[in-house]
Amino acid sequence: MATFLSRSDEGMYQRIRELREDHDLLQRQVADRLYCSQQVYSNYELGQRDVPTEVLIRLADLYRVSIDYLLGQTNNPVRNQ
Repeated sequence: MATFLSRSDEGMYQRIRELREDHDLLQRQVADRLYCSQQVYSNYELGQRDVPTEVLIRLADLYRVSIDYLLGQTNNPVRNQ
């Protein structure tokens, strides 16, 4: 089955990869923190699997950014406190 991504979706998947790389983390390390396998996490980064809400929340907490930033809705990573 082909995966069709919108422009904003592509930005989200690229952004979660860039955040991981900026924090010098391996996919396995992030997957462990998300309680999923490395393959599942890899599929998130590739846009081959939808990212569940609870995973978005964990990623935002891990990187201390807003969910809007993860989703590509803003370029400001600052979270509202």
